Amino acid sequence: MDMDFTSEQELLRESVRRTCERHSGPDVVRKLENDATGYSPALWAALGELGLLGLTVPEKLGGSGMTLLDAAIVYEELGRALVPSPHFVSCTLAAGAIGRLGSTEQRDEWLPRIAAGEAIVSVAWLEPDGGFTPRGVTATARSDGDGFRLTGVKRHVPFARAAHALLVLARTDAGVVVLLVDPAADGVSLEQQQTVSGDTQYRVSFDDVFVPIEAVVGEPGDAAWAAWHETMLDAAILLGAQAVGGARAALDLAVDYAKTRQQFDKPLGAFQAIAHYLADAVTAVDGAQTLVWEAAWARSEGEPVDRLAPMAKLYAGQTFRDVTAMAVQVFGGVGFTVDFDIQLYFRRAKSLQLNWWDDRHLEELIASAVLA
Repeated sequence: MDMDFTSEQELLRESVRRTCERHSGPDVVRKLENDATGYSPALWAALGELGLLGLTVPEKLGGSGMTLLDAAIVYEELGRALVPSPHFVSCTLAAGAIGRLGSTEQRDEWLPRIAAGEAIVSVAWLEPDGGFTPRGVTATARSDGDGFRLTGVKRHVPFARAAHALLVLARTDAGVVVLLVDPAADGVSLEQQQTVSGDTQYRVSFDDVFVPIEAVVGEPGDAAWAAWHETMLDAAILLGAQAVGGARAALDLAVDYAKTRQQFDKPLGAFQAIAHYLADAVTAVDGAQTLVWEAAWARSEGEPVDRLAPMAKLYAGQTFRDVTAMAVQVFGGVGFTVDFDIQLYFRRAKSLQLNWWDDRHLEELIASAVLA
């Protein structure tokens, strides 16, 4: 088994890390907490110059045509720097769904714009009291002439105010349908939500919003949900990679503090209890990273990831949460204060666990794959 990356992949990692250090340091992360827009235009432009906004978009549509393993490398670095950006919703989820479901005209219109950074497309999926299955989609899209009338409420819609379009999952008589909706259209209202991680999310209400037929992505029904599920498998792997990057950075902060903080005339790391905490943490992070790499490699090779993708996000997310909790304890009481960066990782670890597919749903997906 060859666990080495190619020289091009190592260069990709270094380029993304340098870009994040230049444009998304802790000061930028703090400044953008609870911001209405939520991301740095300078960083967005820099990611575009590296060709990362069209990371997995085919080259013929203006993208970079990279594999999911390449994308996992990128997301580890985005997680390490806690980069606040709409890359995940726009360049992974929206681009993935449009690529799988969209007509030739829709792919030709939207994918080059997403890859160039000219358009941001967010995703409006989750609903109050809904879940992650098709039954959780209750917003209605009723047929009305040459289009649909959309009514319902969506929560946890990232970067909705900065989006040029919202990719909305709604329910028709034939099943789930995917729609591209203008957030400035009549009947659409946005209300910013406060979150544990301070990221930019919105509650979006649709009140009899007309969606023309050319904005319907694919046909309503089982195929639409199947395409969305396939897109979410990619997303789970990349969120796992993001969690690994965040956990690694949090561990580095804890190790550095354990080496430099003196207690009873010796560094904290000299105490066996602290040293063993750090040993357990690095073991878990290495294991999570290997699992994420395996899932990303399998996806890149066209192998099934119905079990590996949920496993990657489940274990990496739990590791991120556990490592940051341990790191806060190493720092002691000051770890909870806003003056220290470790609390930024601690809060985002819990947010990553809860968002998109949470642990309970991931366990159900894994169990289904095992029992099948």
